[in-house]
Amino acid sequence: MCGIIGITGHREAAPLILGGLKHLEYRGYDSAGIATISGGAITRARAEGKLVNLENQLAKAPLHGALGIGHTRWATHGYPNETNAHPHATETVAVVHNGIIENFRELRNELIAKGYNFFSQTDTEVIPVLVTDYIKSGLTPQQAVSKALKRLHGAYALAFVFASHPDLLIAARQGPPLAVGYGKGEMFIGSDAIALSNLTTQISYLEDGDWVELTPNTITIHGPDDEIVTRPITQSGYHGASVGKGNYRHFMQKEIHEQPGVVAETLKIYFNPGDSSVPMSDLKNIDLANIERIQLIACGTSYYAAQVAKYWLETIARIPVDVDIASEYRYRNPILNSKSLTIVISQSGETADTLAVLRFTKNATQGSHPVIAVVNVPESTISREANGVLYTYAGPEIGVASTKAFTTQLATLACFTIAMAEKRNTISSDRRKELLQHLVEAPHQMMEILNLENQIQALAHNLFHARDMLYIGRGTSFAMAMEGALKMKEISYIHAEAYAAGELKHGPIALIDEQVPVIVLAPSDNLFDKTASNLQEAAARGGKIVLISDAEGLHKVGDMPTAVVQMPPCDPFVSPLLYALPVQMLAYHVAVLKGTDVDQPRNLAKSVTVE
Repeated sequence: MCGIIGITGHREAAPLILGGLKHLEYRGYDSAGIATISGGAITRARAEGKLVNLENQLAKAPLHGALGIGHTRWATHGYPNETNAHPHATETVAVVHNGIIENFRELRNELIAKGYNFFSQTDTEVIPVLVTDYIKSGLTPQQAVSKALKRLHGAYALAFVFASHPDLLIAARQGPPLAVGYGKGEMFIGSDAIALSNLTTQISYLEDGDWVELTPNTITIHGPDDEIVTRPITQSGYHGASVGKGNYRHFMQKEIHEQPGVVAETLKIYFNPGDSSVPMSDLKNIDLANIERIQLIACGTSYYAAQVAKYWLETIARIPVDVDIASEYRYRNPILNSKSLTIVISQSGETADTLAVLRFTKNATQGSHPVIAVVNVPESTISREANGVLYTYAGPEIGVASTKAFTTQLATLACFTIAMAEKRNTISSDRRKELLQHLVEAPHQMMEILNLENQIQALAHNLFHARDMLYIGRGTSFAMAMEGALKMKEISYIHAEAYAAGELKHGPIALIDEQVPVIVLAPSDNLFDKTASNLQEAAARGGKIVLISDAEGLHKVGDMPTAVVQMPPCDPFVSPLLYALPVQMLAYHVAVLKGTDVDQPRNLAKSVTVE
């Protein structure tokens, strides 16, 4: 989603802002821009497309001034072109915005009636015009912003600079996240700590309804009623080096290869090797033994982690589980009670639909229904508002297509499953130790699978011309098939669909011919023989079969597949953690061969902060 950065200080702001915007590229964007205050006037540079286009503009015509704001835009209202790019400005004020202003048409018509002109198709442009109108009426910038905020309906993170105030930066939050950064003789705002990682590690996070005044030496935060409030200052764990690509071609490739390490780190947090237990101390305020039903809520890749967890929880902890897409959940008036548990899953901890579910659940039950968050960002809104938090320890994930965040979600949910089974007395001590041992061994097995990359890269050469692909699997492998198809769609732009293998003959088999690769995920578990029969059905229709299985599975099917990827043998419990890697690598190398923008695929955003 759109990214924001702002600086007020003593150095030339534009180069620093450009560096911050580069850290925000991972969020996805289609245009970018910067505004600074110089000589009592607003100066701007905006460009369609990637940041290199903006960088080229600045090389030819630099922006000067120690106060500025920058923006990467993911289009909501209006085409992704230079006219619609942020910052939007009048002669008085410039603004950058992440979010949606729902009542912008009403405000726009009101301002047009007063004689103001509009030049873009965006909802954002009403904001600087509205603030300008209030300043012309005699209000100070602070008063004008406060009054304007009270008229905006929707979701927004905003930053303002003013032509007449060369060191004043004002920002506001209602929905999308916004961080305030503390420096020496300079202060910052950014959409997240990563944006500020080269500037400061001293961070405060604004809460909904907050707005803040920044000068080079002061930060004053106001609440919704303009009262002065304080927000905790935390030490961010991000620094410039932590978001580099290292020796890898893309962030996605780097993050695929980081998975053994981050999964091991996550397991180390939750697993106590001394007594082979999973204490879940962060959930001590929630009585897991009293829970009778679980709702898992997520979007995108996190939704497929939830689908895997449903199999685990029902099979091992013997508890009923519902899985819902966050954007749909609230609209069916779900039935909630104090003996149900909702688990929301979000990499960023800012996903708007998932956050809305968290708030809906807490409000609908007056807080009697507990909500646990599985998130990767400790300072995020979801982590702050949930009753309990299970952090994944993936570190910053820059590639838009989730990889290591997904597998650390799986590792965390696997540990939670074992803890839940212990609380419900549905697992023996020996079986608990056995499952934990399989988890502990998983990072080493993941390293073995990464050694298959050259083979998978070669396989990609046989697939990247395809227009359509099918992915099939059973049990947890069906969830992994869905994740594999999503990865292929996201970054290669090949149409890919996933089906439960048994559903092929109920319709999708009509799609299969010699031009359609069928990717089959089939570890040699208790469902393998049934999946193998579906594989034979696809092969009989001329399908180009790619079988991902272990030696036992490959032996059973003989030479039927067109191509194979041999996986290490594993317990079915950990197969999702392992089988995630080949589908990630396959999508990655197909995308590289097609020449797509792997880390920032078109139309996608890393953190979806509007509904």
